[in-house]
Amino acid sequence: MRFLTLLLSLTLAAASLRAEFRAAVIKVDITPKTPQWLMGYGPRKSTGVRDPIFHRIAALDDGATQAFIIASDLCLFSPTVYDEVTAELKQQLGLEPRQVWWTVTHSHSTPEVGPPGMYDVLLKGRSDHPWDRDYHQFIKTALIDGLRQARAKLEPARIASGTGFSRANINRRARDVDGKISLGLNPDGPADRQIGLIRFERPDGSPIGMIVNYAMHGTVFGGSMLQISGDGPGVVSAYVEEKIGAPALYINGAAGNLAPIYTVQEPARSHIGEFRVLLGDRILEANQALGRAASDVKLWVGEHWIETPRKEGLGWSDELKAYGTKSPAGVELVRVPVRVMRINDTVMWGSPVEMFCEIALRVRNESPFRHTFYFGYSNGWLGYMPTAEAFRDGGYEPRTSPFSPQVEKDYTEGVISFLHGVPR
Repeated sequence: MRFLTLLLSLTLAAASLRAEFRAAVIKVDITPKTPQWLMGYGPRKSTGVRDPIFHRIAALDDGATQAFIIASDLCLFSPTVYDEVTAELKQQLGLEPRQVWWTVTHSHSTPEVGPPGMYDVLLKGRSDHPWDRDYHQFIKTALIDGLRQARAKLEPARIASGTGFSRANINRRARDVDGKISLGLNPDGPADRQIGLIRFERPDGSPIGMIVNYAMHGTVFGGSMLQISGDGPGVVSAYVEEKIGAPALYINGAAGNLAPIYTVQEPARSHIGEFRVLLGDRILEANQALGRAASDVKLWVGEHWIETPRKEGLGWSDELKAYGTKSPAGVELVRVPVRVMRINDTVMWGSPVEMFCEIALRVRNESPFRHTFYFGYSNGWLGYMPTAEAFRDGGYEPRTSPFSPQVEKDYTEGVISFLHGVPR
């Protein structure tokens, strides 16, 4: 009896010494003050600002592990930009790269950032102009300062996660009677309409912020849009923030073949505001339905690299040498990093690719975790990752992809295997 009493006392003492979970979520304005080259369609320069754009940053700390998730109102950037920023973060804040996830909302009405990298390899002609070094430095400084602020604002928190559903997106690979694939709308094509939701709140239940994960191109506005805008993801974030009274990070998903249901529209006739209903209200409904938040939180972060054949004849940039290699047989390979973060029974995984939704859906279906969320456009951009079927059918995405039809098998099996090895 005395032994059991001692054991119970030691257990209670260990529990009391366990560090409490802390979180912070902030916004940092990154709206440019000068005209900028816009990313995502053909080369065009901004003439003004429709709505401000931001870095939104979530800082997480379970007492043993710190992690930072950033969602920036940008279209894409080279993995070398991520490598440059994380090298400075390690020097200034002591953070390892795996602790920092930098995603973009993929709005096509936002500025270019840094050297074009893979964008220039895959889409020749779109970046034949000097890139803005001043805005690049502004983005970096704002991000590093933002992470410093978020870390300083960490406070006791609880966390809740769950899912919702929205029909705000649609498959964009239109199929003609002859089988030809073009960019359009395909209501019969596969689509991932799950909303992934992670809410951070104080012990009294007041909101700190949330992460919203939904797969949808930032292309409500078309190429005639010349004003800076967060597009659909930015409008949805602002609407949710207004309703909950706290920042909301929009983390895009596997949107490689998914468009907004109203897409590439003329600004004056767009349905941009309707996404507050189509997606924003669905997010708010899912938030209301979340279960009880947990204060006992454990974080785990890891990384895995997957190698897969590069498209034959595709050139490569010396700047991207860390993302390419050769097999022993001399086959040119692309090296794709996979980042994984576990928060209790929820796992998030991401890569610097524009993935087709079928790949993320299979991983989710075979994941051993209760909730599995894919964070697209994570830590850079290496181009489209289509399915093997899409490579056979053709179309814009396979044509501009750096990968071979082997990528779906190599990547999917590699991710699923890694997830099953994540500590639980």
